[in-house]
Amino acid sequence: MAELKQFATGGSVRKKSAGVLGGLAWAVAAACLLPMVAVALAAVTGGTDTVAHLLGTVLPRYTAATLALVVLVAAGTLSLGVGAAWLVTMTRFPGARFFEVALVLPLAFPAYVLAYAYTFILDHPGIVQATLRQVTGWGPRDYWFPEIRSLGGAAAMLVLVLYPYVYLLARTAFLQQSSAAFLAARTLGHSSWSAFWRVSLPTARPLIAAGVLLAVMETIADYGTVAYFSVQTFATGIYTSWFSMADRAAAAQLALCLLGFALLLAVVERVQRGRAKYHQAGKAHIALPPAQLSGWRALCALLLCAVPVTFGFLLPVVVLVTMGLGSEQNLLSRRYVGFITNSLTLAGTAAVVTVLAAIAVGFYQRLRPGLSSGLAGYVARLGYAVPGGVIAVGLMVPFAAFDNALDAWMRARFDYSTGLLVTGSIWLLVGAYMVRFLAAALGAYEGGQSMVHGNMDAAARSLGHGPARTLMRVHLPILTPSLLTALLIVFVDVMKELPATLIMRPFNYDTLAVQAFRLASDERLEGAAVPSLVIMAVGLLPVILICRQVGKKR
Repeated sequence: MAELKQFATGGSVRKKSAGVLGGLAWAVAAACLLPMVAVALAAVTGGTDTVAHLLGTVLPRYTAATLALVVLVAAGTLSLGVGAAWLVTMTRFPGARFFEVALVLPLAFPAYVLAYAYTFILDHPGIVQATLRQVTGWGPRDYWFPEIRSLGGAAAMLVLVLYPYVYLLARTAFLQQSSAAFLAARTLGHSSWSAFWRVSLPTARPLIAAGVLLAVMETIADYGTVAYFSVQTFATGIYTSWFSMADRAAAAQLALCLLGFALLLAVVERVQRGRAKYHQAGKAHIALPPAQLSGWRALCALLLCAVPVTFGFLLPVVVLVTMGLGSEQNLLSRRYVGFITNSLTLAGTAAVVTVLAAIAVGFYQRLRPGLSSGLAGYVARLGYAVPGGVIAVGLMVPFAAFDNALDAWMRARFDYSTGLLVTGSIWLLVGAYMVRFLAAALGAYEGGQSMVHGNMDAAARSLGHGPARTLMRVHLPILTPSLLTALLIVFVDVMKELPATLIMRPFNYDTLAVQAFRLASDERLEGAAVPSLVIMAVGLLPVILICRQVGKKR
């Protein structure tokens, strides 16, 4: 009888723990959904006058520029990423092993940092044009030079830092392919090029499309690059409406347009990934032996892989170091210590909060698989498809209204002003980061959770452990590497995040990203190089982790 009573009590404790965990998971999902709902409500209630004004003035221009940027970045990342992945995976040439890792390095740069470096050397007073004028004796009006501060320049910067997404996923797809279908195509008379187009590329299409769509979503979320290059997209329009024009309704309506486009891309990615399924024929997976290149073919492969590494990492590092040495910025000064402290505080706090939220959502999905947990997990992932500027507007609107209402009530009842309790705090900014980057933390957590066999949960339950003790005693020790990876990824993403930080940061609370953007906006590019180098150095940490995984399946 005592054993039955203990079993019944344990069952009730487990149900209670699951209920608490489900409440936490849905609280996280609701926090991720709040900015989108708030943006939609603010846009709808903003009146038709603003919409009419936007349609007649800036909306067509924002739409055209955003779509053009998306097309250029998609085409560029597709070409560079797939081409480089095929060369280093399926062929062998001098330096192939080096490029397997080096091709990931540009991922450490935010696009706006690359923009500062290339403006410094390619703009009219830069070293390239200055040398050209000195050698030829031409005047400023005697020659034509491509304008770096243009839509094409912004697209080039974004392609150079975003192609590694496509490269990594395409390489994964090529490594997983069996040689059977490719060799069958060759025996049917197809050349290597024809077999690539007809067999290898279609088989890898789901992962390649996921990489391109990820690059596109990062493109529409970018603010620093397009703002610095004066390219008018939805991202710059949101910031201009919010700060320069003080028009909250216009900012919300532009944010709603961008939100709709981002969610459409997320749906397209989910649909294409769900429908496109490819299976290897046969029972055994036989990797395709890489082809040995020689002569001009090896030289071409070497040059094609060297171009993105050189222009996406090596040259910017050299330029930024040169700029930093010539600047008057001192990383050890009191001001810069403050910038670094603010950046580390925000990034560290946001990383911990985001990973804890990922644990709540991910463990709830494992503990109670079904419609409710699945929906909570899907909603929690939506934030990654939403640009930082949209999340910032979506959180500022309701919480500013809450702060104002609370302040008015306290004044009326107690003659006391509460001020901005939530809107002016770093906690709302941390919440925005959590919404934005929760999907990345969830991906890392679920990747590690797949290693925890279901029998371990059953064994823990048979020993009388409830969900909380099972999580603490069984799951977390096994998941430690995945959790550390998730912490690092979110930490670095927060260090690089610019739009949400610009809109939501507390007064006089600047970060390295804000300082770099401010100096660059004032055309103090040499000064902007110093915080940019720190951001890049921190960004190398997850890239190093990724590089350690590259080629393990070979």
